[in-house]
Amino acid sequence: MPSKTTTEESGPAKTVMDPITDIQQEGLSNMLGLSQAWMEMMSDMGAEVMNFVAERVKEDVKTQHQVLHCKDVKELQHIQYQFIQTAIDQYQAETGKLVEMGSGMMSSMKSSDAS
Repeated sequence: MPSKTTTEESGPAKTVMDPITDIQQEGLSNMLGLSQAWMEMMSDMGAEVMNFVAERVKEDVKTQHQVLHCKDVKELQHIQYQFIQTAIDQYQAETGKLVEMGSGMMSSMKSSDAS
């Protein structure tokens, strides 16, 4: 027994996979519509995040080195305080950068949609 049936008036009958195929084709056509500028901005955001992670790893290694060489509990507490304060400052700054980059990306998408 064939998996597809045909009728003279309506053509081939839909299979179970047809809705999935339709969704995939629709998604692919949307992806192809993305502008080169948008893709470059996404790449820039990815690079920014990777640079941030690298800086945070450097900070972690630096702090571990300081902890291993500290002489007393008071110095350890100071090292920990500096580590936390630096992390907060860096995360706030990075969040601001990413929000600005995202806003710029959305603005450029709106202006390209208008044209």
